Amino acid sequence: MTERSNQVEASSAPTELGSMQDYFEAGASRARSLGNRGPLRFGGGRLDPEIVEAYERSGFYVFESVIDETELAELRADLADLLERAPAGEGLQVDARGRPAAGSGGQPAFAWARPLSDPWGGTSLLKGRHAVKMEEYEAGADAPEKAIFLMLGLFGAMSSTLRLSAHPALLRVAESINGPDFVPYNDSIFLKEPGVGAAVAWHQDGTTHWGEPRWDPGIHGFNFMAQLFRTTPGNGLWVVPGSHLRGHIDIRSLVAANGGSTRLPDAVPMLCEAGDVAICNRQCLHASFANTSPDRRATFVWGFFRRDSVLDVEVDMPTTSAGQSSNRRRYTSESIAERRRLVELAIDARRQHRPDEAPYRIAEAEEPERRWSAEERAEALRDYARGTIFI
Repeated sequence: MTERSNQVEASSAPTELGSMQDYFEAGASRARSLGNRGPLRFGGGRLDPEIVEAYERSGFYVFESVIDETELAELRADLADLLERAPAGEGLQVDARGRPAAGSGGQPAFAWARPLSDPWGGTSLLKGRHAVKMEEYEAGADAPEKAIFLMLGLFGAMSSTLRLSAHPALLRVAESINGPDFVPYNDSIFLKEPGVGAAVAWHQDGTTHWGEPRWDPGIHGFNFMAQLFRTTPGNGLWVVPGSHLRGHIDIRSLVAANGGSTRLPDAVPMLCEAGDVAICNRQCLHASFANTSPDRRATFVWGFFRRDSVLDVEVDMPTTSAGQSSNRRRYTSESIAERRRLVELAIDARRQHRPDEAPYRIAEAEEPERRWSAEERAEALRDYARGTIFI
């Protein structure tokens, strides 16, 4: 891996940002003092208790140097290939070379935004959880009218993401946090190109269980966040440590109490090097600022729930763009079992690609040693994103 550094990059933000660089530096200093980063460690088959304590206290933890250079190169190559095949513009069915674009058959799905804007803040999208719009800026004259900032349903188009989702050490983390019957969420990449990347307003991911008597800090699950490039205060995710313990937060009141500013005083940036993988409780209050920095960010995100937090839950699925239709779903034992088979599929894909690595083993897997051919895997992934579980 490359030499690690916590240096704060200089921001290329417009002059009207004023003290944004001071805010970045203060946040980075707070982040380094949290004690929630380091190598991935286990003891007695379980996640190291010190890591568990830090994660449960702050709501997130940065596992350093999880992804080796070979796997990191595969992820970057797959990302470059997908972006080359992406639609040439929002709503188009062809790529920049006039070929049928990736996703024209349904997945992956691409979300677009005006450069340096906040497409979700203050809207009803994603169940209205992004209550307050972040600061927006004018992009350079050479910026596109709109740019991709999110890609969903990647397993069929980026095989490296499917394999990474079955990283044996990370699946052991999932078992330690959520129990052996953990259920997969979805998969996506947040893309923040320098001088273009959109903001994502302050929010908590969970939307379903806030008022339940059985509520607890882990009921909405967690996300893994794998960094393909170095993250800084200017391009990275910001988190309010410990906010997952506070229940459903009134974001409008919080910002109002901060003088209307979305630069929340207790927030910290999730500082990572390429190859780090962070775990973040989905109840944490988090956001990212428009990427006015010179640094690219690409974060592969996937996550897991406890089975008991999704079984028999009925929800309206969220929408990510205007005009998108929602649908109501109930998570039955059958639909959960089908979703969990994605883990078996991913484990097999990784085992075939890395035969010298000891795979994670699911105790109750229906076919623990099944080997999928490339054709069978492609068929299994054809419409897998429709089975996404969201709470």
